[in-house]
Amino acid sequence: MQIQHPVILVSACLVGLCTRYDAKLKPSRHCLAMLNKTSWIPVCPEQLGGLPTPREAANIRGGDGDAVLNGIATVITKNGTDLTQEFIKGAKEIEKIVNLLHVEKAYLKAGSPSCAVADPIGVTAALLRRRGVELVEF
Repeated sequence: MQIQHPVILVSACLVGLCTRYDAKLKPSRHCLAMLNKTSWIPVCPEQLGGLPTPREAANIRGGDGDAVLNGIATVITKNGTDLTQEFIKGAKEIEKIVNLLHVEKAYLKAGSPSCAVADPIGVTAALLRRRGVELVEF
């Protein structure tokens, strides 16, 4: 199969794959409609960072995704487990995919400590923004 360019990177949970922290399926119809007749690849940075599904919910403490990448903030579960390294590893794995496929746009999950584009920006979204990838939040 030949990949048609441009390729859009998309949060796997948005297309209905079982990757959400709570293992619930909540596909975004709006996102799926936007992907119609495009080349896209579903990814989950948290799974690529080595985390299971389901997994404990986590939040960024002490800043945003940029601060996590800069070593200032952390990603912590509600029970206090530090997942910072897993979130950074997942973001770096996504970066490899972006470089390999020359991705210029990503559709990402709102409210995720990995993928949120705003309030605060997630770890993966921050790394993608640094690489010049256009970010669209669903």
